[in-house]
Amino acid sequence: MGINYSIKVRRKDNIERVIKRFIKKCKKLGIIDEAKDRRHYTKPSEKRRRAKERAIRRRKKEERKRRK
Repeated sequence: MGINYSIKVRRKDNIERVIKRFIKKCKKLGIIDEAKDRRHYTKPSEKRRRAKERAIRRRKKEERKRRK
């Protein structure tokens, strides 16, 4: 997280639109998710368990899409 991210502000840009673009870029880069994860410590075993559960859900979803 040591990198500074910036958005170029155009001449006639609305400030709300600039903020939305910045937030969208942060979400795409995963900065917001990482900040949420760092709020509380999670044990490595807990991380592995959650990653395994996500992978299982993702595979099931892909399988359902293929069957349709």
